[in-house]
Amino acid sequence: LRVASLTEETMNALREALPPAASVLNPVDVLGDALSDRYKAALSLVSRDPNIGALMVILTPQFMTEIEETARAVGEVARNSEIPVLACFMGEANTQAGVKILTEHSVPNYIVPEQAVAALKAMVDQRHWQDTPLPQFERFDVDSERVARVFAKVRADGRLQIGDAEARDILEAYRIPIPASRLCASADEAVAFAEEIGYPVVMKIASPDILHKTDIGGVRLNVSSATEVRDSFDLMTFRALRHMPDATIWGCLVQQQVRGGKEIILGMNRDPQFGPLVMFGLGGIYVEVLKDVAFRVAPFSRDEANAMMREIRSFNLLRGVRGQPPSDIGACVDTLLKLSQLVTDFPEIVEMDINPLMVFEEGRGVMGIDMRLVLAS
Repeated sequence: LRVASLTEETMNALREALPPAASVLNPVDVLGDALSDRYKAALSLVSRDPNIGALMVILTPQFMTEIEETARAVGEVARNSEIPVLACFMGEANTQAGVKILTEHSVPNYIVPEQAVAALKAMVDQRHWQDTPLPQFERFDVDSERVARVFAKVRADGRLQIGDAEARDILEAYRIPIPASRLCASADEAVAFAEEIGYPVVMKIASPDILHKTDIGGVRLNVSSATEVRDSFDLMTFRALRHMPDATIWGCLVQQQVRGGKEIILGMNRDPQFGPLVMFGLGGIYVEVLKDVAFRVAPFSRDEANAMMREIRSFNLLRGVRGQPPSDIGACVDTLLKLSQLVTDFPEIVEMDINPLMVFEEGRGVMGIDMRLVLAS
């Protein structure tokens, strides 16, 4: 909302109608000794000003104030005007009769000006929402059958949780880039794949029963040689079985180590009333500390995805600060829309997150590093 500037014509008319000491700038001050006729004259002139979209009348009763007559003057101006008129008759006990007259003229009264401004802002927001074109929901060319097969296999195993090793198929099916990776059942397989993609690599314990791998020491970074791969494989499987003796261990996921970029998180929780609530924010450990996130109900449009990203306080980090290059905002928006499509296509997904999603410099895209997902029972 903006405080309007009156036209020169309106201010000249006010100078003629009001005492010399009155202020003809907005807000117009009719002075404390004003009777109802002065209020009516000022309101009539200001309500016709082409720059004015709404009027708020603030009355603080003085000894000579004609409360009831002023309320009738406000009501008459409101009836003859095409713009909203709001009142703030302060001094509740003394202004009750005037407030009753305002109500009879369908002029809302507020105890303090802040409440009136908040109501006016809500009216403006509602009008803006009504004037906004209906959203266009984009759909991407995806392989939903591949996702359905993953879900069917998980359910056939009697499970509802999907970890990083299986989530790769889901991300690839929805065209979300992931680093080169392979599930290796033995240390020899892990060494062979690590040498195929090149060092250093990341290794993660692969188990349908272990979703929070870092809690048990199930993630190793900067693994730089065949010896380190073998040692990491043996150590992580040992730790996993020590912490969870009954866990099913598939082996280790060997993954290309991604360098550079910023970590963000995309998530979804299916609310019983609102449906799929999609979340965006800073990723990695920062989401737990800063809690700087924004939400939208899926499906949503590209404009909403852009607005969602800009709601977080740390958005400027993605735009680039202190000489850092801007991140690929467009790729982030595309990924949000793909996630929106995924959770809309599969209502059985009740919870999921991609954390972190690495976003690189503008033009270099994004890459999903880790994902977990929970299906409805």
